Amino acid sequence: MSKAMEILNNPFINKGTAFTLEERKQLGLLGALPAKVRTLPQQAEETYAQFKDKQPGIEQRKFLMEVFNTNRTLFFYLMGQHIVEFMPVIYDPVIAESIENYSELFIQPQQAAFLSIDDPDDVKDRLKNAADGRDIQLIVVTDGEGILGIGDWGINGVDISVGKLMVYTAAAGIDPAKVLAVGIDAGTNNELLLKDPEYLGLKHKRVTGERYYALVDEFVKAAKELFPEALLHFEDFGRDNAAVILNKYKDQMMVFNDDIQGTGIISLAGVLGALNISKEKLADQKFLTFGAGTAGMGIAKMLFDELVRQGMAPAEAKKHFYLVDVQGLLFDDTEGLTPEQKQFTRQRSEFANADQLTDLLSIVKAVQPTVMIGTSKQPGAFTEEVVKEMAAHTDRPIIFPISNPTKLIEAQPKDILKWTDGKALVAAGIPVPNVELNGVTYQIGQANNALVYPGVGFGAIAAKTKVVNEKMLAAAAHALGGIVDPDQAGAAVLPPVAKLQSFTTRVAEIVAQSAIDQGLADPSVTDAKQAVAALKWEPKY
Repeated sequence: MSKAMEILNNPFINKGTAFTLEERKQLGLLGALPAKVRTLPQQAEETYAQFKDKQPGIEQRKFLMEVFNTNRTLFFYLMGQHIVEFMPVIYDPVIAESIENYSELFIQPQQAAFLSIDDPDDVKDRLKNAADGRDIQLIVVTDGEGILGIGDWGINGVDISVGKLMVYTAAAGIDPAKVLAVGIDAGTNNELLLKDPEYLGLKHKRVTGERYYALVDEFVKAAKELFPEALLHFEDFGRDNAAVILNKYKDQMMVFNDDIQGTGIISLAGVLGALNISKEKLADQKFLTFGAGTAGMGIAKMLFDELVRQGMAPAEAKKHFYLVDVQGLLFDDTEGLTPEQKQFTRQRSEFANADQLTDLLSIVKAVQPTVMIGTSKQPGAFTEEVVKEMAAHTDRPIIFPISNPTKLIEAQPKDILKWTDGKALVAAGIPVPNVELNGVTYQIGQANNALVYPGVGFGAIAAKTKVVNEKMLAAAAHALGGIVDPDQAGAAVLPPVAKLQSFTTRVAEIVAQSAIDQGLADPSVTDAKQAVAALKWEPKY
């Protein structure tokens, strides 16, 4: 390939028509581009007009991915200008459709690394090849088993890693040339994929147990050797593996599991924001987690840790939690409990009708929760009857239906507000428009991990911290929860996506400061604000 083609095909250095005449002479690009030289703003204006011509949804996403594949600077400049409009397109909820059709839509691998359970001996080579000499500071890795709310999508799930990294750059300012998306292909149990001739992954059932964990271990060791200062962000692993992997590595190196820790932080932040509005105390709440999988347990753990940090004895704090999963309310003797669930189960002797507590309405009547968070992927589960029953026992019920994508939400915020006459404090996992009710405009906070993980990860990388621990995560939650305006009628419990870049910087600084205060940061890092500012990349030529 000619030097000109190499440059124009490298999205990290390509400027397209923005190469000046002098640059074209120096780089051997004369004749490879039309005569007119455009500025970055001019390119962005033209590209945005083309974006608006596309059908909303997957067609717009395909177009933006073409820009991403061609010119990272232009892509992120454009995204910075239109972050509220682009976030649902490049990330949740449109990314779900993109993942489901990844093999059919595939054009190029977007600098991702693909690891195979069938070839475990060449993990290091695969990572090295995909990095292509780049100084990798951040890796987002998935095995595709628990994608969003849509389940096992095998190697198609690497799309979520690419999407997460886009948000990291757009929100926090991580250099897009210093990130690596990784897909672990351990097979798939999705029969649609196994029968699909177009599917690009391994055509066999998921490998589990020792072989699987050996591959993950090989990945972690290779990543640490090749990229010693990189943060490993684990994404959308299945419920049987997510906590096991996090617990194995979290005290050894800089790792973060977004489904467990990110969901926990954003939920705690939302609850703290809601309590700022209601003027109530965390210690007075009863928490019902509807959906006790990876995300649900991350939420319970984060709220529990906060109660303990506020001075409550662990045995007392446990009494504030009620887990609901497919079996109903989880008791000590419920079969098939995960280690994480066992920490929060109840005793049957607490309830006269314990055997009947298998549906949400019966459970809400018996428990009378003040906070109900849904990660169940059960659309419509928060019915009018359930919501009204909850509201009958608390003045300001805190209700977060955060399952996503849109088709899996437990209830629409507008309905929850209508059923509670505007008293509920609501956040959702998807973008939701304002709700008009009784003359009040209610802003709906988006309890989406995108509000939190970019700041947490960026702050940890800036501090070059040894590990990411609970104190740092709690600091991030308090930073977000403290941004809301508690005295504004209809105020959201979480800050808006429109301010994503500014509050991500704030979260990053707070996380970096926490690392410094705990003595976990690199000795060279003494000023959190300076460290965050020094790491920040800006989309400019």
